[in-house]
Amino acid sequence: MEKEEKYSKAVTNEPITKKYKDTVFRMLFSDKKELLTLYNAVNETDYDNPEALEITTLENAIYMTVKNDLSCVIDMRLNIFEHQSSVNPNMPLRDLDYVSRSFRRFYDGHDIYSERLIQLLNPRFVVFYNGVKEQPERKEFKLSDAYTHPEEHPSLELVVLQLNINKGYNDELMSKCPTLKEYMLFVERVRTYRQDMDIDTAVNRAVNECIKENILGDFLRKNKREVVAMGIDEYDAELHERTLIDIGREQGISQTIITTISLLKENGFSDNKIIEILINKYKLSSEQAKKYIVKI
Repeated sequence: MEKEEKYSKAVTNEPITKKYKDTVFRMLFSDKKELLTLYNAVNETDYDNPEALEITTLENAIYMTVKNDLSCVIDMRLNIFEHQSSVNPNMPLRDLDYVSRSFRRFYDGHDIYSERLIQLLNPRFVVFYNGVKEQPERKEFKLSDAYTHPEEHPSLELVVLQLNINKGYNDELMSKCPTLKEYMLFVERVRTYRQDMDIDTAVNRAVNECIKENILGDFLRKNKREVVAMGIDEYDAELHERTLIDIGREQGISQTIITTISLLKENGFSDNKIIEILINKYKLSSEQAKKYIVKI
């Protein structure tokens, strides 16, 4: 209990920086009762005391492109939850930084050079995905996927579970966390109206209808002004992001591949070995890989 109290004092009740933009998802699950329900649904547990849960979101822990972030501790387990509207294979790298800073705060004051083992919280990393790109119900991203040399048993691994929370996916999870399901319905409605309306009108209409139909009713009634403002910014940013991805995808991927080739050449890899790596890492054909080699 002493360890848990020490951890709570170290990382909870931090002021949220203005650089860190709130979103509807984060507002919803910043409530301990709602976050505990989400925790139970994801972990298949049945904790019933919200006060046993500590919200441990770190100040400035997540950077520009992340839509959202929540973390919490219960029963000496650290859960790091993210909400994303785009698929990001770099989440393990980002969460590695996050959990390192969390652990650093936990063992602050302890002698890491002593013979005494410093016990740490068990971490779990989950991304709630509700973007428009087709994704499976569950998908894992591993830190080792980014390693230049694949290994069967890498010395350092971090696994992030992505859960698809779009309509028609993970119904069992939704049934266990009604607020998550209602959030999905709200997002779905905004997206539907956006097809024929400007963003301001779409978000306002979705909010008003959801209040009337009691979808996130209490929450939207209480926070209508903030939700409308955040929703307009959030979905406008999402549309802008998709546009940039469509325009710059090829250029961005090409530059990444070229950088990889240069790095491999500097380390003495043969062209044949580089082609093999490009085929496996970027799903290129042999011919495409050879063209990139010629560019260098």
